[in-house]
Amino acid sequence: MPFSKSNGINLYYELHGGGDPLVLIPGLGYGGWMWHRMIPGLAGHFQVISVDNRGVGQSDKPPGPYTANLLAADILGLLDELDLPKAHIMGHSMGGFIAQAFALEYPDRVDRLILSATNFGGPRHVPISAEAMAVLTDLSGDPIERLRRGIVVSCAPGFAENDPEFVEHWVNYRVNNPIDPAGYQAQLAIGLGLISEAASFEHRLGAVTARTLVLFGAEDKVVPPENAALLAGVLPNAQVTIIPDAGHFFPFEAPQAANDAIIRFLNE
Repeated sequence: MPFSKSNGINLYYELHGGGDPLVLIPGLGYGGWMWHRMIPGLAGHFQVISVDNRGVGQSDKPPGPYTANLLAADILGLLDELDLPKAHIMGHSMGGFIAQAFALEYPDRVDRLILSATNFGGPRHVPISAEAMAVLTDLSGDPIERLRRGIVVSCAPGFAENDPEFVEHWVNYRVNNPIDPAGYQAQLAIGLGLISEAASFEHRLGAVTARTLVLFGAEDKVVPPENAALLAGVLPNAQVTIIPDAGHFFPFEAPQAANDAIIRFLNE
């Protein structure tokens, strides 16, 4: 199994396909499995590099709290070990915080940037919807029941009912690959560390010169799609694609539509 000795830790990664390198950075509590429905379609066009962020999966789980800059340095170490001077960088949700930090700290290592279902932090981003917040903070019932409720509210209306087999696959993955509580808390600190205006990326993103795709699901209740326009408004060279009938987990819900948007953008 491939590990990179990156930024002082063992970082698990996988390589798929060939072509220009594309790094996929997953969201809170997820490893590279988050991209498994998208990777086959992307690997026909790019060298896809999926990672388990520190704190989850097969990567090391050192004590936290973590920061976006710390995990961006992990990605830098991986690119150095793979001898890649530059790569396309895509981050989803929390991974989008890491991608923003990477683009700001290491601009010469970014080819193109994809910010997926994320925001710039601070007081002016559009927060999680009241509906999603109520569901995700409801601790009643057993863990599997809470997981199922979270899947339903995080995806577009009807997804869970229309694709019950994948929902079972998702639940089984989580049962067989439980989240490390300490690692999860350490990752959670990444978003919490961006709450203040001074710490947020909002007033810094004007320095990002990479061409950027801002990619959202139209039905995202966790990171509402109104954040797409806010990001594009401060990024100098950004375009927005909204995937219809998809929620926060569009890598699971609409992998083909997401791949189409990414391939189109990266091949322009």
